[in-house]
Amino acid sequence: LGDEHDFGNPDSLTRPPIKAHRSPGSSSISFLQENPIKEKAKAYDSNEPEEPARHQPNLYTPLKERKADFLEKNQEHHSTTLQSRRKFQDQPSTGKKSQPLAKNDGESQSGFHKSWTLLLVLLISVPLLYVLWSGIPSLLDVTLSSRDTQILQAFRAQMKKLKNTYQSQDPNLWKRTHVFLEKHLNSSHLHLEPAILLFTAGQEAEKALRCLSYEIADAFAFSQNATTIKINGADKAILDSDIVKLEVDNELSSGFREGKKVAVVHRFELLPAGSTLIFYKYCDHENAAFKDVALLLTVLLDEQSLRKSLTLQEVEEKVRDFLWEKFTSSDVPSSYNSMDTDKLSGLWSRISHLVLPVWPEKGLPVEGCR
Repeated sequence: LGDEHDFGNPDSLTRPPIKAHRSPGSSSISFLQENPIKEKAKAYDSNEPEEPARHQPNLYTPLKERKADFLEKNQEHHSTTLQSRRKFQDQPSTGKKSQPLAKNDGESQSGFHKSWTLLLVLLISVPLLYVLWSGIPSLLDVTLSSRDTQILQAFRAQMKKLKNTYQSQDPNLWKRTHVFLEKHLNSSHLHLEPAILLFTAGQEAEKALRCLSYEIADAFAFSQNATTIKINGADKAILDSDIVKLEVDNELSSGFREGKKVAVVHRFELLPAGSTLIFYKYCDHENAAFKDVALLLTVLLDEQSLRKSLTLQEVEEKVRDFLWEKFTSSDVPSSYNSMDTDKLSGLWSRISHLVLPVWPEKGLPVEGCR
């Protein structure tokens, strides 16, 4: 009881508060209990010297609590920042790679849109141009088309008459001749070389060979309001090779320049061998002097007749062998000496575009062809 009175005396109020606490193994009870947050702050701030309890007012406790809270939050923020920075450093390549990928994706999308735009423009413009081009033809195109139609109709009419007259001929002769010459009558086709046909026959069909070749040439010329150049090898057989070459060259050149569209060289095998080299100029595949014309050559074989069972390939080989012997034989006159095997090979490749046989015809007039 005495102690209780002493503790409650006014003198005891001047004494600093005693920090009471329960020590390990002690039974004493502290009178002033500290806040748990304050204790935690003191433990964290262990470097700060602890002042005697008597110098600390009671208001210091809230300040300590705020400081502890601030330090604890600051430490947590610092720890979180360090962890985030480590994660960023551990994955440097991911961020670097993401930028090119994003850029490539953007470029791909941009190229995709451009491709679709270009395709759409083409889909719209091409049909439009086609409609405009086909719907508004020029007057020149109309004129040429009309002229081609008239020429083809005239040629077909003439060929039909010939077919009715020469009824003994092979159907292949009419079909191939018709198709071959019509290409040169159509101005829409680009003429890169002249049309070269070679007709051949045995001795029994000499008249049919001559008349048929002339009349086919006339039909071709008639459809174009032109005439035919006619050269007969029998008339030049005994002349000098150089003279014949010059004559043939002049006849062909002057005739084609005058507007004639076709030439017939009958009995080609009777021309002096050297003179036939002039046909390099007119029958070449690429560099012919005149490309929009036709040349019809005839070769009369020594044998009496041609078998109708021969194929076109066999007929061509027969004509080739005949010309080889005719132009390169040692029995020929000196005017033939300017021809050799190489030159003849080049000539043959130019005149053998289409080789067709002609069969004998009954009912042809004795004089003339009509």
